[in-house]
Amino acid sequence: MVARIVYSVGPGGAGNEAEECPRCGSRPCGCAAVEALPPSAQSVRVRRERSGRKGKTVTVAMPLFLEREDAGALLKDLKRGCGGGGTLKTATAPDGRSCYALEVQGDHVERVVARLVESGFSAKRAGG
Repeated sequence: MVARIVYSVGPGGAGNEAEECPRCGSRPCGCAAVEALPPSAQSVRVRRERSGRKGKTVTVAMPLFLEREDAGALLKDLKRGCGGGGTLKTATAPDGRSCYALEVQGDHVERVVARLVESGFSAKRAGG
């Protein structure tokens, strides 16, 4: 009689399964950590985008080097001030570091710049 494997747990053994990351959805988490900087040390660019969004206009503010909770609170404030929806996305800064990008639905570049400056960021309008 030949012994057959009926159940195999793989190379990690039983119980070593990593939890799925809620942000990136991979096991183990593949998200790059974002190092937080004080708002006064950040230079944020705010631009309007329509490409790849089926003609819908979105206001994008990036790079933001904040903790995820702080970035979420800032996005909530911006959405409330602009009266629209939005999302928080992970992005890559021009220098290659991980950062966050805030997206607010609609053309609200001037409002977003004003709110960021009120919050202590060095924010400028980018693009045309």
